[in-house]
Amino acid sequence: MNGIPFVKMHGCGNDFILVDAFETPPPANLEALARRVNDRRFGIGGDGLILVLPGARLPFRMRMFNPDGSEAEMCGNGIRCFAKFVHERGYAEGPEIPVETGAGELKLVLEGEDVRVDMGIARTKKGEVPVAGPPQEEARDIPVTLDGQQYRGFGVSMGNPHFVIPVEDVASVPLAEWGPRLERNFELFPNGANIHFVQVLGAEEIVQRTWERGAGATLACGTGACACVVACSELGLTSRNVLVHLPGGDLRIEVEESRRVWMIGPAEAVYEGTWTDELGRLASEIV
Repeated sequence: MNGIPFVKMHGCGNDFILVDAFETPPPANLEALARRVNDRRFGIGGDGLILVLPGARLPFRMRMFNPDGSEAEMCGNGIRCFAKFVHERGYAEGPEIPVETGAGELKLVLEGEDVRVDMGIARTKKGEVPVAGPPQEEARDIPVTLDGQQYRGFGVSMGNPHFVIPVEDVASVPLAEWGPRLERNFELFPNGANIHFVQVLGAEEIVQRTWERGAGATLACGTGACACVVACSELGLTSRNVLVHLPGGDLRIEVEESRRVWMIGPAEAVYEGTWTDELGRLASEIV
């Protein structure tokens, strides 16, 4: 019976299910498909479903759906997997890969085993993130109270919303409790937010833990690593060239004076197969 061919990939442990929409037209209800395939007990298991599509202006387009079925504007680890996928399938000629995303047009460059990604310009005004408050005001020094203790965070948009909170010890943060509380604080974050706790080890090194909007705790978050370095450099805590330690691996983030951000890191295929969901029942139901 028919099914949906896929490739399972990961970037620093942030894992994704990639579907080649050049070869296989995807079902109509992608939200339902994302919820089903990302389930780690009853599906393939992943932090997101990624569609590899032809673009309208550029050769490629990426769409990414979270495990809860919501569509993300961008995904830093996912787009590195996307780059490796189109290169290994022979779709891309040369090391440079231009891609359309929900956060705009991005340029990917293959550098050996790593992928360098032009992540675009970071935005830090409240109206751009968005964060509640005067839209032209910088989204810095925003107070939040967690278990009776006040922290101050920094809002950053990398095409998707992020909130970065510097702490002394990231290992002591009760991420499963504080993450969803902040993610869904819609009075503060009208579109929700990706929540990051960051510990500064030095001018060129930080440790990051992440609660991703629509996904929960993940081993890595590429756009989040970019947001953390933007926030830390703007606060004078680090330089603009920083090694970010995530639970699943390391990323190198470079921030230009213009706030254009570059992310450098690995992506790796794990296995491939065909999603049938009881021999294609779901695919036939949601077309």
